[in-house]
Amino acid sequence: MHVPDGFIDAPVSAAAGVVAAGAVAVSLKGARRELDERTAPLAGLVAAFIFAVQMLNFPVAAGTSGHLLGGALAAILVGPYTGVLCVSVVLLMQGILFADGGLTALGVNITDMAVVTTVVAYAVFRGLVKILPRTRRSISVASFAAALLSVPAAALAFTLIYAVGGTTDVAIGKVATAMVGVHILIGIGEAAITALTVGAVIAVRPDLVYGARGLTTPLKLRVGGELVDAPAPQPQPAAARSPRKIWITGLVTSLVLAGFVSFYASANPDGLEKVAQDHGIDKKTEEHATSDSPLADYGVKDVGDARLSGGLAGVIGVGVTVVAGSGVFWAVRRRRTEDTGPAAVPQRETV
Repeated sequence: MHVPDGFIDAPVSAAAGVVAAGAVAVSLKGARRELDERTAPLAGLVAAFIFAVQMLNFPVAAGTSGHLLGGALAAILVGPYTGVLCVSVVLLMQGILFADGGLTALGVNITDMAVVTTVVAYAVFRGLVKILPRTRRSISVASFAAALLSVPAAALAFTLIYAVGGTTDVAIGKVATAMVGVHILIGIGEAAITALTVGAVIAVRPDLVYGARGLTTPLKLRVGGELVDAPAPQPQPAAARSPRKIWITGLVTSLVLAGFVSFYASANPDGLEKVAQDHGIDKKTEEHATSDSPLADYGVKDVGDARLSGGLAGVIGVGVTVVAGSGVFWAVRRRRTEDTGPAAVPQRETV
């Protein structure tokens, strides 16, 4: 759903840029409360994983494909404020290095793909976990529903932006119907990826899932015919709590997805591209400012073999994104520590 240059006029693009900048500023402040010594490095990994999975377009209808947006996944794994930053880092890397998503439309893309998806997904997720049984399976169910609803919400948000600042005269009602319809299908794929990923992390390290904090019922033991609270588990050694193993696993998975599996992704246009072609939204599309980038269109310039070119571009993208994301979150984490002092940083609850 990357909006290119030329879809939205300059005033609305500028206004969306202001909204996006404000959202990022608020998220930088909010992320200080979400990040701790274990989740800060994982946030950079989440950004890299989203970048990798976004390269895997999957078919959803005749001649149409979709890809992960990632707002729901990021919000549930590392928190809503940090989630906005994760997706924003991905969009920035894609726009600058890979000519994917217009630079003048960066504010539109951050507002739509980072802010709307994250806010909607996390609101739905939190609402569901309050009414579902307090189990790990409920987290996966809530993740599925949250991700499913976040995608058509983003499609509707784009339609509203286009209704205000679109550069072509089209029937907005038809665009809205087409956008929401195809993105409901894409949302099913998003929901499956999100639920499977969240479920996989919960299975091995539930303490690293932000959305699963404090959701389990305290263990009870029956003593003398009465139920009493079980003794609190002993703290694990620092080495056992380290996220290093899952970080390495996640990074290797991201590299494999972007460097190898992406070659088999669907070549069909994604939902926005298809709707734009069918309804004439793309009539005034402008050439990307970095179209001559060595990595434009997810290929390495002057590398003739398509498989090798795309694979190298994917690996480079994952590497750059994890470094950029980790740098941002390290800085945010360091600022929190400086503001509060190490002793004031609260410990995460385990599930």
